[in-house]
Amino acid sequence: MKVSVIGTGYVGLVTGTCLAETGNDVLCIDIDELKVDKMRQGEVPIYEPHLDVLFQRNIKANRLHFSTSLEEGLEHGEIIFLALPTPEDEDGSADLSYVLGCAKDIGKLIKNYKVIVDKSTVPVGTAEKVKETIASETGVEFDVVSNPEFLREGFAVDDFLKPERIVIGSNSDRATELMKKLYKPFVRSGNPIIIMDEKSAELTKYAANSFLATKITFMNEIANFCEKVGADVDMVRAGMGTDSRIGKRFLFPGIGYGGSCFPKDVKALYKSGENVGYKFDILESVINVNDTQKTVLIPRIESFFDNDLSGKSFGIWGLAFKPETDDIREAPALYIIRELLKRGAEVKVFDPEAMENVKNKFGDQIEYANSMYDSVKDVDALIICTEWSIFRTPDFDRLRKEMKNQVIFDGRNLYDVKEIKNEGFYYSSIGRQILS
Repeated sequence: MKVSVIGTGYVGLVTGTCLAETGNDVLCIDIDELKVDKMRQGEVPIYEPHLDVLFQRNIKANRLHFSTSLEEGLEHGEIIFLALPTPEDEDGSADLSYVLGCAKDIGKLIKNYKVIVDKSTVPVGTAEKVKETIASETGVEFDVVSNPEFLREGFAVDDFLKPERIVIGSNSDRATELMKKLYKPFVRSGNPIIIMDEKSAELTKYAANSFLATKITFMNEIANFCEKVGADVDMVRAGMGTDSRIGKRFLFPGIGYGGSCFPKDVKALYKSGENVGYKFDILESVINVNDTQKTVLIPRIESFFDNDLSGKSFGIWGLAFKPETDDIREAPALYIIRELLKRGAEVKVFDPEAMENVKNKFGDQIEYANSMYDSVKDVDALIICTEWSIFRTPDFDRLRKEMKNQVIFDGRNLYDVKEIKNEGFYYSSIGRQILS
């Protein structure tokens, strides 16, 4: 099949590459000429495990192409995916200007029947707005389908190639059959393609992400309570997670969730409720608790250093919002860095993939280390913000030699509290006993 993908961010590029991998002829469209030129040369503009291999293979096989021309994209594809940004607006709602602006341009350029697919995460009713916007510019027949993505950054390629389910929101038999044909190679193991109306499909994505964000936030609340009463959150988590009604995933406490999806989607669903006169009390609490959780380590750090961080030096391990990505959107590390700088502290950071993105935000306000051990040389304390695998088994002898003080504030609970006590470190984690 011939497919065009408008937008080459995380969702668009993974979508286009994986569709090409199953033999489709895919044209990816982006307005950034420099980015398009680099992609044509086989350069992947984002870090996502395994994407580079598929990306280069499909370029060589002449199945994956790139252009800056929307008109060319419309001529090429029988199915047109919209994978455009829907950033958070000032009031917390999703900004649809990119999506609707593109829809208006499509209306001016469309010449024959197309299936226009909303792949971006969009509020309920967006498919209707896209349909109205295109129809206001043309009399050509088309259909608009809602096809939300459920890709986890760091696992996006696997999630696309082996989806747990595919949701298609459409009231058109013609469009539905084309979408089922496109996705058939991805569900050969029997996982379902779920057909529903457009509004239900749009809400499914928001509901799923908001539920997972609520689960994380609930566990963070439990962790904070554990510290007050002397319980161990690891034990509580094990006891909860073995209940099949709850499950063991998304029960790990930490310093809050970040990224491109959870923060934005929770706020957008909350705002959508407000727009129709419904208040999501649970989501309001999730937003407030998560905002607080991102800097929950700061009061502990201040207390340890007698409320004076001026001139103190801190090493930070992990900058991305999660491991296996270079995405720093809403990453807790950014909030911690800002708070430390406000208090006159010096900061040295290390992350396997996200350093350049952080440098674009903080410039020379902080120091960028070449390795995890360089980042702790002569520091007063180490702060762990992202659970990259390389941080899980450090050389504690080397840490003792490099650090000025043997102090660790762990926002991701990477180490066993008993084992690290034997290493001689002051260790403050989330929802567990503080050891010194």
